[in-house]
Amino acid sequence: MGKIIAVCTSAKKGERKQNVGRSMLVKNLGLEGDAHAGFAHRQVSLLAMESIEKMIAAGLQVGPGDFAENLTTTGINLAALPVGTRLKVGKEAILRVTQIGKECHHRCAIYYQAGDCIMPREGIFAEVLQGGPVQVGDSLQLKPTYRFGVITASDKGSTGEREDKSGLVIKDTLLPWGDVANYVIVPDDRAALVSALRAMVRDNMDAVFTTGGTGLSPRDITPEATMEVIERPAPGIAEAMRRESARVAPHAMLSRAVAGISGQTLIINLPGSAKAVRECLAVFTPVIEHALEILTGRGGECGQP
Repeated sequence: MGKIIAVCTSAKKGERKQNVGRSMLVKNLGLEGDAHAGFAHRQVSLLAMESIEKMIAAGLQVGPGDFAENLTTTGINLAALPVGTRLKVGKEAILRVTQIGKECHHRCAIYYQAGDCIMPREGIFAEVLQGGPVQVGDSLQLKPTYRFGVITASDKGSTGEREDKSGLVIKDTLLPWGDVANYVIVPDDRAALVSALRAMVRDNMDAVFTTGGTGLSPRDITPEATMEVIERPAPGIAEAMRRESARVAPHAMLSRAVAGISGQTLIINLPGSAKAVRECLAVFTPVIEHALEILTGRGGECGQP
């Protein structure tokens, strides 16, 4: 586990950043109040104090922020992290590494002083997947990245007559914990849904989320197809989502959604509407990390590379 030792911002691009002690990481934007926030995939920059110390050893009087990094860290070899690595900052914020180092088109003052600069080689860039406060002293943790599957059960969606907004909501909501590696739309057909579920289990998805087909209509067969695939039920998940959703919309009690495990894949039925999907995932996401760590045995794998 690493630690944040400086939180640095600058009001204008090209200025050395100053350690402001604390700020807010904003989803899809970057560090609040920083001139570089919102820059494509390079929303937040990070540099290890261990890298800065190399420049100090070369005779420079430099410190956090002098290399234009937003977060100065210690305890993790940032440059060794693969692109796609997820980092938890403090208690809430989650970053995804998008770039290691950068090409400097213009030499900075530090390069001319020392004949070298560490940021292009050992600095990293990340995007903010989940926002939250950050301050000096916060922990910096490497988190597992999970692979998710999404299956939309919809007759009209499978023929292109209806846009699948629910599948997109699932993908966006799950980003802090992993990426959707497989996404398909199938008709409300039991055999087709069973085949899609089994294919994703064979492909070792950590979790599969279905959307649609959980109601009382004769065409709503998602629970039956899911029960045909799962080996161990996990009823508490669907029960909790029904209970909390019914507080908002009484019709939620009519949902027949189920959840369970096939091999090492967790399968969860979600409703068909984007609004209901958000509500149900809001119930499950507070425990998703713990659930997947237990199921996959990967909770302790995030030591320093």
